[in-house]
Amino acid sequence: MRAVRALSAALLMLGLAAAPAAADSTPSPEASGDGGGPTRAGTSFRTATEVEQGQTATARASTGDYLYWSFPADAGQRPTVRATVKLPEGHAAETWQIDVYDGLRRRQACQYGAQTRTAVAGAASVELACVLRTVRAWSEPWADDPLPGTYYVRLTVLKLSADDLGKPVDAELRVESKDMGGAAAVDGSLSEPLVPGVASRPEEESDDTSSAVLAGLEPEDGWTSGWWSDRWIWTAAGGALAALAGVLGYRLTRGPGRPRHVPPGA
Repeated sequence: MRAVRALSAALLMLGLAAAPAAADSTPSPEASGDGGGPTRAGTSFRTATEVEQGQTATARASTGDYLYWSFPADAGQRPTVRATVKLPEGHAAETWQIDVYDGLRRRQACQYGAQTRTAVAGAASVELACVLRTVRAWSEPWADDPLPGTYYVRLTVLKLSADDLGKPVDAELRVESKDMGGAAAVDGSLSEPLVPGVASRPEEESDDTSSAVLAGLEPEDGWTSGWWSDRWIWTAAGGALAALAGVLGYRLTRGPGRPRHVPPGA
């Protein structure tokens, strides 16, 4: 019995000693990075910083720099891009603009939103917004419709005084999407999403330096995750109603049934 008790005590002490080490190895919520977005921006399409939808990306830059981010958008989504630029004190009037490009680097028009705005002299910040058209699962080659894949956002200043060039600014970017459902469904889909370019990621994360790394972000449920929509429900309901209407129409047009034949002498 004494040997068993001694062994149990030793195992208990070993577990207590290992518990702090296990606790120290668990990353804290702040260190995991799950709740925040990237804190920098790229300077070209090639080095665009990836940001997930629903995250807020921040960056500190100089007035006159071109800032680039990229985000994934799938079929059936209508992305909304919002940007806020915190301006330095004592600045003159400045005009800022955001542009959105698809995976083929085609500039996408905004349905509505303040894509270009002018901040008056001394304004603390300027807010921009761009609501894109609904992303289609398939489109004609000659069309300029938004398709599933990577989208690029470029933020820059268009007009400013020479004295304000190079002053520090803080930029924030946030992308959110609305699911448009079966109303945006089309008969067709792309074989692969449009995700060209090289993602901006540390070199140590890539073991193979001989091949380019495609954009790593994608929708939560994967590409073409919106294959199911309420369009299927309406189609099935329409088919059932059509069958019911056919049965009722047959009953109405058939008329009264023929009288049963009674043999003579019955």
